[in-house]
Amino acid sequence: MAGSSMKAIKLRIKSVESTMQITKAMQLVATSKLRRAKERMEKSKPYASISREAMMAAVRSCDEPDIPFVTARPVKNRCYVVIAGERGLAGGYNANVFKAVDAHAEGTPYCVLPLGRKAIEKYNHLGVRLLNEEYSHVEGLPVSACYKLTQQLTAGYLAGEYDEIYLVYTNFQSMMSQEVKIEQLLPIERQEESGIDHRNASTVYEPDAAETLKSVVPDFLAGRLYSAACDSFASEVSARRNAMDSATKNAGEMISDLRLKFNRARQGAITQEITEIVAGAEK
Repeated sequence: MAGSSMKAIKLRIKSVESTMQITKAMQLVATSKLRRAKERMEKSKPYASISREAMMAAVRSCDEPDIPFVTARPVKNRCYVVIAGERGLAGGYNANVFKAVDAHAEGTPYCVLPLGRKAIEKYNHLGVRLLNEEYSHVEGLPVSACYKLTQQLTAGYLAGEYDEIYLVYTNFQSMMSQEVKIEQLLPIERQEESGIDHRNASTVYEPDAAETLKSVVPDFLAGRLYSAACDSFASEVSARRNAMDSATKNAGEMISDLRLKFNRARQGAITQEITEIVAGAEK
């Protein structure tokens, strides 16, 4: 009995050691990707910030009550741009994104523009209408693809296919902290700055601010989508690194416990053999 128990423990140790090698390798890969992902994320933020300031300045300069991309309308349908991962094994990264969408929708009909293979699989399984299934890889998503997607989004919004557009992504805060964000892209909310008279602003719009918005908004949305994709990928890599680090530590602890059990079983077997030898000699 002791021999079979020792054999089972040895096989279990080998199995856990093999798993630990995989998790350690995945942790190292994620660590190597994280530095490049963070650099790409940081480089994407200035354009998104500057273009937003320009767009909001144009919005505040518009006197017309009915402006495309700005004027809200009754919500009959929504569109969610959902950025998830290509693979799992990243803790709750993907699940948290999907939970946020479910909680925010609250029964309102919606369609999805998914980025990342997990998002495509999730909403295909749910039977949700998908606007595009081309982009299963968030890593290295080019700016040109973001422009193409925002052209599709704005065309659908102007055609009345959906009345609101929300961006759902994971904001990278630190190596240990990532937070799911839901950001309204369209219609753009007017944000007045206190103490500033925008009618006397020095910016001159040709032909006017409303016409300028028609060209500025798609550019802003493309920059915002690209920045969010960079944020999400950095968050995914960081979450995977943390998950694999925890898995590697847990595997190490499990191996230590199994080795302790193996040594106890071997000590018990030796003690039993000595007892049997002594008992035989006394006869």
